[in-house]
Amino acid sequence: MKDIKLSHLDESGRPQMVDVSHKTPTYRTARARAEISLPPELIPLVNNNEIRTVKGPVFQTAIIAGTMAAKNTAQLIPLAHPLPITNCSVEISVNGNTIILDATVSVTATTGVEMEALTAAAVAALTIYDMCKALSHDIVIREIKLMEKTGGKQDFKRTP
Repeated sequence: MKDIKLSHLDESGRPQMVDVSHKTPTYRTARARAEISLPPELIPLVNNNEIRTVKGPVFQTAIIAGTMAAKNTAQLIPLAHPLPITNCSVEISVNGNTIILDATVSVTATTGVEMEALTAAAVAALTIYDMCKALSHDIVIREIKLMEKTGGKQDFKRTP
């Protein structure tokens, strides 16, 4: 097997932030997805693509939380670069007992926004769990994954 050099380790194997100062800023975008399985007793609570609890509108709150998380990724992920995000959207849909969250983040910068999109999807999912846990603890967050990215060295698109 070929030796793999990890970009976040220096020659001595210590963690380091990747130096992107020599790179030219380009437009980059990433979309990440999280899926949440609801137990059967919560399905009837989904009305007009929203769940309302005593804490408020669940999906609308999750959208705000996901956006805030994307903007604060560098404070949560130790070696992530702080980025001037130009757009973030979190879209939520319901398919049977599954809530699908798609977070899309864009930037013009010297590094990509994959971590920002993944963080947005993850925190939006955690927010839904938090707001619904009084109704059931049988909520499962699963498959937080990068769906696609453009810009930088290479594009990526997950195949079904």
